[in-house]
Amino acid sequence: MKFSLRHAIRWTVFISIITFVLAILFSVASNTLLNGLNWALGMLVVLVLVMIGIFFDIIGIATTAAEEKPFHAMASERVRGARHAIYLLRNADRVSNICNDVIGDISGIVSGTAVTFVVLELIADLGVNGTTASTIVNVVFAGLVSALTVGGKAFGKSFAINNSTNIVLFIGKFFYFMESRLHIRIFNGKKMKSRKRGKKHAARANQSS
Repeated sequence: MKFSLRHAIRWTVFISIITFVLAILFSVASNTLLNGLNWALGMLVVLVLVMIGIFFDIIGIATTAAEEKPFHAMASERVRGARHAIYLLRNADRVSNICNDVIGDISGIVSGTAVTFVVLELIADLGVNGTTASTIVNVVFAGLVSALTVGGKAFGKSFAINNSTNIVLFIGKFFYFMESRLHIRIFNGKKMKSRKRGKKHAARANQSS
């Protein structure tokens, strides 16, 4: 695929707007959930945010690691989701950008903010006084969340690379379900067909020359 400066700029503007909107939604949702919760339930919310980041990191890595060839065989056998999986692989850079950079980074930022809330609630419950004690609690919890995030993504990366085909097919089936049952079209089928026709015409032109 040729690099297009115009398309790159359009995608950059689009993904920046999406990031802005998602960051607001994540922040509002986490603040709403955390409001009125004790530190233990707040920590559960933090863990959910970490798991969301790890889950989408796995999808992004699997999409960049998977090969397109097996899905063509599946598509010829009319396996559900295979056509959608091919489209994901043809747009692996954008899928990775959304999953790894947008959702992954937002989850990390929001979980960091949530940890601050959890620490403040814990300090209040324990009746901890003094800057040193508060700092120790804050550092320990921040280190714990960082360790869970990095360790989870390390495991997820290995899992994604070794199971990339199955993961991408699973996501493809999810989009197939949305399109066939919920009538929510994520991918433009016309573009996919036009690309295939373009490739066929190019192959015929090469053969004739």
